[in-house]
Amino acid sequence: MKKLVLAATVSAFAAPAFAGGHTGPKQEIEMEPPVIVEETEQASTAAGIIVPLLIIALVAAAAGD
Repeated sequence: MKKLVLAATVSAFAAPAFAGGHTGPKQEIEMEPPVIVEETEQASTAAGIIVPLLIIALVAAAAGD
C-alpha cells in the first residue's frame, strides 16, 4: 500500500514537470509581411462617350417623328 501511495504522489508531482517538455533553444520565426494587391478599375472612355451619344440620337429620332 505504501508503494501505491508513493507512486501516486510521485506521478502527481512529476506530471506538471513533463507537461511542457523541452523545446531547446528558442527559434525566432521570421514572417514576411503580406503582399496586398489592389485591383484598379480601368474606366473605359468609349463607354463614357457612346452611351450619351446614343441617348441624344434616340431623343433626336423621337423628336423628328
